Amino acid sequence: MNRRDFLAGTVSAYIGSGGMAIAAAETLPRTRPAAKDAVRPLQEVEYGQVTLKSAPHLAQMENVRSVLMGLSDDSLLMPFRQMAGKPAPGVNIGGWYEYNPGYDYRHDDAGFAPGATFGHWVSALARMYAASGDEKLRERVLGLNKLYGQAVSTEFFTKNRFPAYCFDKLVCGLMDSQRLAGDNDAYAILARTHAIALPDLPGRAVDHPKTWPQGKDASWTWDESYTLPENLYLISAQMGSAGRPYREMAEQYLEDATYFDPLALGENVLGGRHAYSHVNALCSAMQAYMIGGSEKHLRAARNGFDMLTAQSFATGGWGPDETLQKPGSGTVFASLARTHNSFETPCGSYAHMKLTRYLLRCTREGRYGDSMERVMYNTIMGVLPLEADGRTFYYSDYNSAGLGEGAEHPAGGVGAKRMYSNHRWPCCSGTMPQVVADYWINGFFRDPRAVWVNLYMPSVLRWSENGTRMELELESSYPQSKHVRLQVKASQPTAFALKLRIPAWAEGATARINGRPMEMQTVAGFATIRRTWRTDDVVELELPMRLRIEALDAEHPETVAVMYGPRVLFALAAKPVMASRAQMLAAKQIGEDEWEMESTDGAVRMAPFTSVGDRTYSTYLRIKG
Repeated sequence: MNRRDFLAGTVSAYIGSGGMAIAAAETLPRTRPAAKDAVRPLQEVEYGQVTLKSAPHLAQMENVRSVLMGLSDDSLLMPFRQMAGKPAPGVNIGGWYEYNPGYDYRHDDAGFAPGATFGHWVSALARMYAASGDEKLRERVLGLNKLYGQAVSTEFFTKNRFPAYCFDKLVCGLMDSQRLAGDNDAYAILARTHAIALPDLPGRAVDHPKTWPQGKDASWTWDESYTLPENLYLISAQMGSAGRPYREMAEQYLEDATYFDPLALGENVLGGRHAYSHVNALCSAMQAYMIGGSEKHLRAARNGFDMLTAQSFATGGWGPDETLQKPGSGTVFASLARTHNSFETPCGSYAHMKLTRYLLRCTREGRYGDSMERVMYNTIMGVLPLEADGRTFYYSDYNSAGLGEGAEHPAGGVGAKRMYSNHRWPCCSGTMPQVVADYWINGFFRDPRAVWVNLYMPSVLRWSENGTRMELELESSYPQSKHVRLQVKASQPTAFALKLRIPAWAEGATARINGRPMEMQTVAGFATIRRTWRTDDVVELELPMRLRIEALDAEHPETVAVMYGPRVLFALAAKPVMASRAQMLAAKQIGEDEWEMESTDGAVRMAPFTSVGDRTYSTYLRIKG
């Protein structure tokens, strides 16, 4: 009996309507219990508890919803059916998503990752349903899962160079389908997926790009088995005692020896690793703490985040050419002239915003919210829309004229531009809908007797506080404006704490309650207002924004970005920009989202990433003298 037959024989595919696969497993390592005095993580709000009113955020949601709802069922199921040798009618959408049995990474593009984004898209549709209540989205989720359950086969994983990646995303999609869209068949479909995927998974975390399996070309070494634990921990907690095999599998795939163990000890082992997937792996470390109780993994994630921040650009992005850098190597600076592939934006922002959400919930430190906000406004909010033909924004470009010889842009000249990827339906077409849907759960967090306000997007939060119906409406044009207004509605007077994140750059922040000034004391990045709240109580928060400059790193103090509030101001120029510190700090705002700065070569316009449009820009400038 071969390994596949043995594993298949140990599985009971369905136990009731939400059956659980029970597979033979080796004795697995256990995570260490958390300290008894560990702080309980803040609660995530539910998608449906928030009404988002921010026009640019809503526009991104409508874009990805329209594209995903416009793809036919047959097109989405085609690679699964083809790889199983079944009839596959419909239109082949092509790109990375299609199945190409003769694929060769050295000259082919189409067929790189067949079906890989299916799980992303089902997850995003379920989250969008939870946020909007649109029954068409729920019907689509249930319909796609049913067809997938009929089509998926062992061949899908055997013939796929990314079996772990695909399994991870399918776990996420089915988990979200049951939890958020009420698909009562999702657990049974997951059980079957689990059973047929196991023989084609390595059984442990295999680092990128180590050879596995044997006898394959280099493209088969790019799978990401070390990211599996995050969703496996989450589904195990969601299923309770029935989720034990997924919990054991999560522990089996923790990349401890070469990654989490040294990170927990403060050893920087990021250099040379694939950027997005290893930052995403830090989310697995967070779940090993939040669900598994391992303090070691919390230390690893916190240290890893600090090491990542030390090599990040002013935008919050990281990983030029999809590679994390060694400390002191000078390669981040060199990338400003060498490459236009500076930050894998939808994928990277999805991993970053998950990680900072987990860290904020567990540590209650506002600096993680500062980082989330920086990435949101300077990266994902400025991407080009997802197109129905699979054109996708992939890389943010921080190439800066005058910092070295400069790499010629594909569109001609030097400097940077916002452009679509040459690949259709790449991985970023999967993560973009997910990160957009998660705007709904990133703004607020809950604690017994407390509401934590993290992002200042126009929105309404509704919840129950000790049996009292509560509503908190946030009105603002932030970050264009420094003013934020919060109004409370309560079915009866109720005491709770309102925790407001005060960004580190907002020196001199002030607040008024019902028109009266209050003393602001900020602890770990949050100011607390405790009182008995009544309907129509109003808090007015002012977050002063001033121009400031941030050096790329300590080794290059003359290479700087100009910041205003949480946003980078990009110089709209295709030639080197040099100015004095005084000139940079004296830039004048000449429109809602446009500034003008004097430089050694005259006036230069500047704009945040969301307003760059199709103009050439430079992220970093040189300080004169």
